[in-house]
Amino acid sequence: MGMSSWKDYLGNKAFYKKILRIALPISAQQLITVGVNLMDTVMLSSMGDAQLSASALGGQFINLFQIFCMGIGMGASVLTARYWGMKELPSLRKAVTIMLRFVLALASLFTLATIVAPEAVMRIYTPGPEIISFGAIYLRWLIPTYFCIGLSLTCTIVLRSVGQVKIPLLSSIFAFFVNVFFNWVFIFGRLGMPRMEIAGAALGTLIARVFELVFICGYFFFKDRRIGYRIAMLAMKCGDLLREYVRVCIPVLISDGLLALGNNAVAMVMGRIGESFVAANSVTTIVQQLSSVLTQGIANASGIITGHTMGEGDLERAQRQGYTFLGLGLALGCFAAGVIMLVRGPIINYYKVSDEARLIAWQLMDAIGFIVIFQAMNSILTKGVLRAGGDTRFLMAGDILFLWVASIPLGILAAFVFHWPPFWIYAMLKIDQVIKCVWCVFRLRSRKWMKRIKAA
Repeated sequence: MGMSSWKDYLGNKAFYKKILRIALPISAQQLITVGVNLMDTVMLSSMGDAQLSASALGGQFINLFQIFCMGIGMGASVLTARYWGMKELPSLRKAVTIMLRFVLALASLFTLATIVAPEAVMRIYTPGPEIISFGAIYLRWLIPTYFCIGLSLTCTIVLRSVGQVKIPLLSSIFAFFVNVFFNWVFIFGRLGMPRMEIAGAALGTLIARVFELVFICGYFFFKDRRIGYRIAMLAMKCGDLLREYVRVCIPVLISDGLLALGNNAVAMVMGRIGESFVAANSVTTIVQQLSSVLTQGIANASGIITGHTMGEGDLERAQRQGYTFLGLGLALGCFAAGVIMLVRGPIINYYKVSDEARLIAWQLMDAIGFIVIFQAMNSILTKGVLRAGGDTRFLMAGDILFLWVASIPLGILAAFVFHWPPFWIYAMLKIDQVIKCVWCVFRLRSRKWMKRIKAA
């Protein structure tokens, strides 16, 4: 391969500027989200392992809904990014309408489940009566949050797919301060308010979610001119696009949905290992999220850029860009592993958890440092390049196969049969990240990931 060919694969300044213009605001938004979670766990850790564990496990059910919404939104963004590249706005708006209808239906189901049986939801994750009781309180306060999360998250994804990244970032910045302030007020009973503890954490989160809904959806439905989508369009006829939407987006929804269920199965395993393990995982989850902030930004950027490139019909450039993004994933994964090794000590010691939870957290940090290298490459390919190419059925097969056939069975064996140390339990629960990384690299090389998408 000649020097000019290497330059084609390494990319040019304009290409990297485009990546940074999209990725940095998304990464900043992700960093703020991690900051909110960090403040929640730090504040609640002073209330003991039970309340911290209850909020973490109760949050898993909300995260389940959030990942389903991500699946719906990211599936739609495969179409909206491609239609944006094709300058096909009518089809783009129809894709948004179908997306919003799915989200509203899903939010209704999760809201009903939380209203009717919050204790039953908590029993999915843990048999501990105290954690179940605290978790039910947490979930009841967050009942209205499903519609807030669903609408604001999916509208954010669509805005990003057409290059609108500043508005979601501003929303997250303001929501961060709203959340931290009201958590401080209601958890500890400041400024004359009652001391609500875990209920106060839920109330602070709910207020921040309502703020995000008003900010994002107010802009999307009433102000945005790029897409020009308005509330009345929810009633538009979309039958001519429904088949194409289902073909491309439903595998994404199934894939992300199974991933969400798999993550919940992982949480169930951890919840049954013990309260200390759950508390330790709550500490390490924040570090993992923090170390992957840049990766998430690049993954989103890779999907948007690949979608636009393929919408323009330049398949050769899309293939070269795929290899460039893979190399960035490897570099970011190694960087994230280094960050974890540097910050794990101060962060673990900062939390007010039991000595047992602290010792487990150290082992989990070592496992995360190894897994995150593969997870970075895997995320950029599965959530970005390959998904934007329309290869959603292949990715769905990978998620089903490796999570449910490898990670969960091996994690259960490691925890309850072999009684391995926390390092190996966590490594087995996340082994699908390693397998999928190799699987997706071969798929990228095959060029079979680039699929054609039809307009309405």
